[in-house]
Amino acid sequence: MANNVPGGALTPADGLTIARMGYGAMQLAGPHVFGPPRDRDQAIAVLREAVDLGVNHIDTADFYGPAITNELIREALYPYPSDLVIVTKVGARRGEDGSWQQSLAPDDLKAQVCENLQRLGLDVLDVVNLRVGSAEGTSDKSVAEQFGALAELRQQGLVRHLGLSGVSAAQLTEAQAIAPVVTVQNLYNLANRQDDALVDRCAAENIAFASFFPLGGFSPLAHDTLVDVAAQVGATQQQVALAWLLERSPTMVVIPGTSSVAHLRENIAAADLKLPADAIEALDTIAG
Repeated sequence: MANNVPGGALTPADGLTIARMGYGAMQLAGPHVFGPPRDRDQAIAVLREAVDLGVNHIDTADFYGPAITNELIREALYPYPSDLVIVTKVGARRGEDGSWQQSLAPDDLKAQVCENLQRLGLDVLDVVNLRVGSAEGTSDKSVAEQFGALAELRQQGLVRHLGLSGVSAAQLTEAQAIAPVVTVQNLYNLANRQDDALVDRCAAENIAFASFFPLGGFSPLAHDTLVDVAAQVGATQQQVALAWLLERSPTMVVIPGTSSVAHLRENIAAADLKLPADAIEALDTIAG
């Protein structure tokens, strides 16, 4: 892997190495993650620039668009660089009105994996996350049947590694009894830290904790302390928020999304931002 991987590299499992500063492809689709992008050429340019800047970790899902984001990734990057890791999710579908519909039947999870393979042009997926919860929260319902279905596909060689999205600590434990878990992808950022204990557990077990909505998602982060720290260190508020996450845990990875090349460059530059101790102490006081 190249030495210029932004944020450094993390190896949560044999045969899997990812950049801690990744790229979340959700915003490449149209408004509300539905339909085609406003500017297809710009979307292609963002993906190619991310790879050119050293990002080797792209987060996607076939229900973004739906299908649009995966098709853009294939158009922009295929044939893929040898070190590129594409992480996708299954567990949801989209209604004709753009609604998000949970879809966790084992047979449909397997169908979703096949759809990801087809649209990305791959014979095997690097990482598949089982999406159990949502941005609204998690539950402790059993994931054994669903994760077991994905474990079968891993045994068949269609998936290399498995992860979880929107899960509790109990669900992680349950899944680990079925197959290795290399990543947990949950809502976590400066203002939303309900998963502090899970972040620490993932670090102790060398599991990548991928923060989704690292910049607040549909409700961008806003706090006077964040403004003050950004001014102190000469960076944008978004860069400070990303840098704080990377400081938070050695196995934290971030996947900020954007449809702008300029914004992409700004996000990736945050991987080189070193926050002084007093800035981290001040940011630690922010809580949602």
